Amino acid sequence: MRARYLPASTLTGLLDEWADGSGPAYRLLAERLRLLIADGRIMPGSRLPSERELTDALGVSRTTVASAYRELRDNGYLTSRRGSGSVTALPSKVEPELGRHHAPGIDTEGLYDFTCAAPSAVPGISTAVASAAGDLPLHLATPGYHPQGLPVLRSEIAAAYCERGLPTSADQIIVTAGALAATSIAVRAITQIGDRVLTESPTHPNSVDAIRRSGCRVVAVPMSPGGWDLPLLEATIRQTAPRAAWLVVDFQNPTGFLMPAADRQRLARAFARSRTTAIVDETLFELSLDGQEMPPPFASYDPDGVITVGSVSKSFWGGLRIGWMRVPEPLVARVLDARASMDLGAPVLEQLVVADLLRQRSTILPERRASLARRRDALAGAVSAELPSWRFRLPGGGLSLWCELPEPVGSSLVGVAQRNGALLVAGSRFSPDGGLESFIRLPYTLDEEGLREGVGRLAASYASLTSGSIARRPGVMIA
Repeated sequence: MRARYLPASTLTGLLDEWADGSGPAYRLLAERLRLLIADGRIMPGSRLPSERELTDALGVSRTTVASAYRELRDNGYLTSRRGSGSVTALPSKVEPELGRHHAPGIDTEGLYDFTCAAPSAVPGISTAVASAAGDLPLHLATPGYHPQGLPVLRSEIAAAYCERGLPTSADQIIVTAGALAATSIAVRAITQIGDRVLTESPTHPNSVDAIRRSGCRVVAVPMSPGGWDLPLLEATIRQTAPRAAWLVVDFQNPTGFLMPAADRQRLARAFARSRTTAIVDETLFELSLDGQEMPPPFASYDPDGVITVGSVSKSFWGGLRIGWMRVPEPLVARVLDARASMDLGAPVLEQLVVADLLRQRSTILPERRASLARRRDALAGAVSAELPSWRFRLPGGGLSLWCELPEPVGSSLVGVAQRNGALLVAGSRFSPDGGLESFIRLPYTLDEEGLREGVGRLAASYASLTSGSIARRPGVMIA
């Protein structure tokens, strides 16, 4: 695939005040570029401006830029390709172990687990299960396979979309065994092996793994410090013509950003122009924690070009394993065909439970949001007090803080923290192309006391690490 060009104007904005510091100018420039590449803000495989272009943009000597590029090449962060110029790379010693993880089968008793961004069950699930069990006999005379889902559940889901201003019929809803299954089915339905699928970076790694296992090539676009970089997204769409895109626009995992309505409309138009089908994951939509008004669904801006993925794993409980897709009517048959090769439907009892919970969501969800808001604030307070050098933006919803560390030591911190009783996932795991070593995701799903005590363990681990103690990271499954 042709290297993506990073314009000099964009690069100078990322470099910011690179010349602040002591030492030769070329070394300061090289160090700033190295950190941008290592942290994934400049994606591996990006073509940098020519030496002359960057010289003019920065107002420095040609020798400064040439020497900085040479130092990056010597350290493996830049390669020269015929016809492609200077292309960013990651040296072998920091190449990500993409896709390497294990099921969370270890005993976490006595450990503070920051690997799982999924809360425990809401109150009322046992009652909903009992009610569903009473309805189950009505379905026992059937084979129990419902590839599209039970009508009663599909009607509840469709009604919820209609309430949000997105007209939806029950025939457009396909119930699945969770959001990850929905993503896999949707990608399989609309792509072929070798197609490009655009994603954000950072983003949810298990979904990226699912896209790659479908034989597709992932095109990752880095998030900016303020959210989505719309000009960069539009330029990438034009340059790569992705067949599909997978995005999380509601309290994005892991950054917590919420895409404004105007940006949704602008991005939907860009996808429509390139005939790119957007798969938009709304799993975190219900978890707005500050009472803010939510933007319209992304699909409102292109109802025939967007597949919307939903789930109850974060709002009610992951153990129910129920998700769904809202599919444009012309694509329903194709999605059902793709689904047939993967499974024949979601469990009937769990679908009945979720239908009952959705009818009660106006009474269940306020307490869920209030509880998570308290935990978010407890975690933010603990990090500010115990780890004042870590930077984060308080999200308005979702389930995690995305913390930036002063040094790119995320992977090393994972190993040290585990020895001190805290389980972490390195930020590099959230990058489709590597980097993000200066970041750590901290979910606020433990109770408030556990969050504070866990951050204390992290603070001790970080102090030990920055004084010279290093350890390798284990792989983990991520929710």
